[in-house]
Amino acid sequence: MNYSAYILRLFFRIVLIVGLILGLIYTIEIDKNTYAVILGICLIYLLINTFTFTKRRFVAMDDFFEAVKYRDFSRWFPEDRGPKDIRFLYTGFNEINRTIKEINSQNQAQYVYLQKILEMVDIGIIAYNLETGDVLWSNDSFGDILDVPSFKNIRFVENRKSDLYNTIFETYHREPNSISIALQNESIKILISDTVFQVDDDAFKLIVIQNIDDTLNKNESESWKKLLSVMTHEIMNSIAPISSLADTLQQNLQLALEQPEESQLELEDINSGIKTIKNRSEGLLKFAKTYRSLSKVTQLNLQRVRVSELFNNIQLLMEPSIKAKNIDVNFKISGPKLELDIDTHLIEQVLINLLLNAVDACKHVDNAKIRVEASQNSNRDIVIKVYDNGSGIPQDILENIFVPFFTSKATGSGIGLSLCKQIMLLHKGRIMVKSIEGEGTVFSLVF
Repeated sequence: MNYSAYILRLFFRIVLIVGLILGLIYTIEIDKNTYAVILGICLIYLLINTFTFTKRRFVAMDDFFEAVKYRDFSRWFPEDRGPKDIRFLYTGFNEINRTIKEINSQNQAQYVYLQKILEMVDIGIIAYNLETGDVLWSNDSFGDILDVPSFKNIRFVENRKSDLYNTIFETYHREPNSISIALQNESIKILISDTVFQVDDDAFKLIVIQNIDDTLNKNESESWKKLLSVMTHEIMNSIAPISSLADTLQQNLQLALEQPEESQLELEDINSGIKTIKNRSEGLLKFAKTYRSLSKVTQLNLQRVRVSELFNNIQLLMEPSIKAKNIDVNFKISGPKLELDIDTHLIEQVLINLLLNAVDACKHVDNAKIRVEASQNSNRDIVIKVYDNGSGIPQDILENIFVPFFTSKATGSGIGLSLCKQIMLLHKGRIMVKSIEGEGTVFSLVF
């Protein structure tokens, strides 16, 4: 902004004041009282004028700062009247007001967008002052999940539901944690996590909760549907021929009893039929035993094991039989000091199952190869991968390979990969698969 005119006019007034003071002193010295009075009056007038001239600028700035203090950015200062320097000053004030209003408008829009988004999600969120308990912000989902009305202070919950208050507000959940809470004589499962943050001198706590009952029930229902579908298929495959064969044997026996002379009872056929029924019954018993073995693994015997030792045991056990089938097998570790807290016997069982599946996938492949590799990724997770260049897994059955009793093999029980997945879940790890039909498959165990 250009204040040269203002400075020039102020300088001119100061020079006049100094001149009048000197003139007043001089006239007093020479006893020119009339001139002294005139100069005194002119000096007083000029001092008042200079004061008013200077004060006007400060009043304008004071008005602006007062508006800023109370966040009133709607005031408009006239830019078309008054001294030039005042107009420049008003122009600057208006420009600042415009900028701040634009920033406020953008912030308000972003706040509205964020608020709408947080209101739409089914995750409960609340932030409150740790010292006073005053709620800084909360969405409707928080109250809906906990079955409480809107409140301004968390003491509202403490006075009405002390157990819920202690679980949600008093207990710290640094990591996402699944807990059960009682609401109106029913228990629901929620996922909860919280964090503490500082704003100026105040500490706030942010709590995030999610009702996972519906999700768990839906996933459990889907799992049961898949399991029952496969079990029904397997049981029907065994019962249908047993029922048909038993019906045929009964008809033959009935004819032999009613017409003993015309219908000769073939003991060999009866024996063969009963033997078939016995075999299929044993198949059903085996099926039941495999289910028991699938649900039996519930506890771990954890110990610190080097991956190199784990690989050595598997290599000694599996390499001879694999190479006997003209399949090249190779074990590789990216770092010799990689260690895992695992149940060795169970993880060995997982690797054996994966290697046997890889061997089966490679049995009709020329130049068949299997690789078992261990490494540590950027997230510090240790990953064991089993590669093969076999026939691959068709995409239409890939999503079902971990379903209990699902199998595409004529002689398979359908529990191998299901057992592998259960063992990995017990280790708080996961098993993943990628496969391209005709090119090969890779199973990844992530610890």
